[in-house]
Amino acid sequence: VQLQASGGGLVQAGGSLRLSCAVSRGTFSTYVMGWFRQAPGKEREFVAGISPSGVSTDYRDSVKGRFTISTDSAKTTVHLQMNSLKPEDTAVYYCAAVLGSISRSYYTDANNYAYWGQGTLVTVSS
Repeated sequence: VQLQASGGGLVQAGGSLRLSCAVSRGTFSTYVMGWFRQAPGKEREFVAGISPSGVSTDYRDSVKGRFTISTDSAKTTVHLQMNSLKPEDTAVYYCAAVLGSISRSYYTDANNYAYWGQGTLVTVSS
């Protein structure tokens, strides 16, 4: 599985961006897909995840109600719609894949992910 993230950019606070993660050499039908972010000087943190079926989603508390993770029907692209962006959302965003586990403690831990995209920078100005 190879992942390619895109869609980052500069946006004013309150604005929106849509990140995409394209999967090549397969689909993510057996993988939990996650979005993580890493701000300067901080650890990489879980942002959102979606189950292999695409039915179940999960978010960190600070983005609930603002961010939405979704997939296309072919399970080759994962999106992260980010609305009402705040300066504290500024970070490099990464998509990642891990063979399916429904344990929250497992899929929210970046160390468990075997496949990573290259990252896309999101900058939110105040």
